[in-house]
Amino acid sequence: MTNSIKTFILMLAMSLLLMFVGNVVGGRGGMFIALLISFVMNFVSYWFSDKLVLARYHAQPIPESNKYYQLVARLAEQAELPMPKVYMIPERQPNAFATGRNPSHAAVVLTQGITELMNDQELAGVIGHELGHVKHRDILLQSVAATFASAITFLSRMAPYGAMMGSDRRRRNNGIAMLLVMILAPIGALLVQMAISRSREYKADEFGAKVSGDPDYLANALEQLDRGIRQIPMQNVNPATENMFIMNPLSGGGIAGLFSTHPPLAERVRRLRAMPGGGDNRIY
Repeated sequence: MTNSIKTFILMLAMSLLLMFVGNVVGGRGGMFIALLISFVMNFVSYWFSDKLVLARYHAQPIPESNKYYQLVARLAEQAELPMPKVYMIPERQPNAFATGRNPSHAAVVLTQGITELMNDQELAGVIGHELGHVKHRDILLQSVAATFASAITFLSRMAPYGAMMGSDRRRRNNGIAMLLVMILAPIGALLVQMAISRSREYKADEFGAKVSGDPDYLANALEQLDRGIRQIPMQNVNPATENMFIMNPLSGGGIAGLFSTHPPLAERVRRLRAMPGGGDNRIY
């Protein structure tokens, strides 16, 4: 099953969950109100996400004469994408992310740490991955998923009020359903949202391997990133933005891994190593 089909199925599951929760708590009217509120909140976040996150991490534009700018330009041309803006953030942890509401308003952001850790081949793999997110409009997709998840969470918090309304018979019949909604619906929405994010990471990995010309570039980079992130914690990271990075800047395992927006490193590397080797389109 391809990642695109998986994403479609997961989005369908999120939609059905929203319909179920909305019907239990407040009927069609309650579902519509929750969806409208969540849409407005996430639309604002989506439209201004690039400006907000760049300011949050004190990102500085990289000049066109810089070799990292030139590398992004070569890869963007290879990917048939408009030239994105290129930024660096003064952060020692090696990492990178992409932002922007569409390919014409995109930015690729590198930390200072990743430029000090990696060679040009590994950086090509990382940048190719981030351009994959731009190419596939993952910021938009994740914003839609966040809208559904926010609406479901909002409705679940309204469940106690819904249980107190209506006739005695309706309250008795809906009591168990309301309790299940309050407890399980937010968890279910979060798990589906995490699964969508993971499927997009795999797709971006595949794109990065192809656009850079060699899967080993990105596979080696991910292994380097894992070691670097464990050794150097990110300062003042906003947990709400951790899903944007190529690898989670917040270390965590065990139960935390279940709710991670990123796939397991070993599986990402395994998939990349299984891809055909580099050919004539290697960037290096």
